[in-house]
Amino acid sequence: MTVTTFSELELDESLLTALQEKGFTRPTAIQAAAIPAALEGRDVLGSAPTGTGKTAAYLLPVLQHLLDFPRKKSGPPRILIVTPTRELAMQVADHARELAKHTHLDIATITGGVAYMNHAEVFSENQDIVVATTGRLLQYIKEENFDCRAVETLILDEADRMLDMGFAQDIETIAGETRWRKQTLLFSATLEGDNIKNFAERLLNDPVAVEAEPSNTERKKIQQWYYRADDLEHKTKLLIHLLKQPEVKRAIVFVRKRERLHELVTWMHEAGVRSSYLEGEMVQANRNEAIKRLTEGRVNVLVATDVAARGIDVDDVTHVINFDLPRTADVYLHRIGRTGRAGRKGTAISLVEAHDHTLLGKIGRYVDESLKARVIDELRPTTRAPGPKVTGKPSKKVLAKRKENKAKEDDKPRVKKRHRDTKNIGKRRKPSGAETPDSGAE
Repeated sequence: MTVTTFSELELDESLLTALQEKGFTRPTAIQAAAIPAALEGRDVLGSAPTGTGKTAAYLLPVLQHLLDFPRKKSGPPRILIVTPTRELAMQVADHARELAKHTHLDIATITGGVAYMNHAEVFSENQDIVVATTGRLLQYIKEENFDCRAVETLILDEADRMLDMGFAQDIETIAGETRWRKQTLLFSATLEGDNIKNFAERLLNDPVAVEAEPSNTERKKIQQWYYRADDLEHKTKLLIHLLKQPEVKRAIVFVRKRERLHELVTWMHEAGVRSSYLEGEMVQANRNEAIKRLTEGRVNVLVATDVAARGIDVDDVTHVINFDLPRTADVYLHRIGRTGRAGRKGTAISLVEAHDHTLLGKIGRYVDESLKARVIDELRPTTRAPGPKVTGKPSKKVLAKRKENKAKEDDKPRVKKRHRDTKNIGKRRKPSGAETPDSGAE
């Protein structure tokens, strides 16, 4: 049966009311596929990129479970959600609180960047759901400040990123500590590659596999194009020009490295473009403030690296600008997924130097759409675009040259080579009078 409304999922009235208040009436593809299986208590292996509604796909069934099977007295957490970054943990917790606002359920977070003892609410042993990052959670477990025995469902969000970030062993440890659980839900942007498959096989028990790519109609809501840049200076001028356009209400600019991020923020400031920024190893309070400045409209540009921006969910982002193209096409898809959310339209612009053209082709093939080139009249590139690589048959000009060279070779007089002329080439001559191997003393 195809699920078309949330009410068909037989969710509690309190959850349906919260969904209605958020303006959600129809489940997304990943929600329609994952929620029924999770409600039955099955393990779920989900493939869902950002912007497909995966957070609600795992929150709704666990909230329903807690309402269906309430405990008689408060105790340690029954649901444990593990995420790769602090921002994502906080957003998941906020999302859970919104969905659970008409219930009595308690939600807490355990993340780095917050003073260790400030997590006192978790020690008070009256939490239903805890959303955590791996490092700080393991610290709690090792110091016996987190009771894993009550965990009934373990949820791993963005598992592919956790593996990329080197958290595989940490996740295995957490899975071992929560071995009394009855259910595991694992969500990843992609299920390609042996790493994630092997990881899922070890952690999940006979899972239901659900997959949801953004539909073509969703992807068409994001316009994608690129501008060619001669060099870094030209690229920066293009960026400043674009950010000053009136239609750019709220933008996220992506760079590859932290060093470039600081340079860019300085250049933008000098050009009168105010921005906030996110980078790895930032103090949590500063990260929260950077996002808050964007959401409150004090700045309309956020500059970020991929690691720092992972999991950031900011409403009404009108433009994503790739100042540096990402290293892989799937990261490109994650980046542009920050705009065009919840049915709105969005724009994704890439600034491309000569060395980026091969990657640009890969991205076009990956998203199944060739990115269109655009130019700004006063900032036209002075260099020529790299031509396509020569493949297939050589050109007529090349063939004519080859024929000409061959004819010249054929016209040369042939000199017969004798074996005696070549046999000693490369061998060192002995000086006259030197001993031969047979002339020495016996």
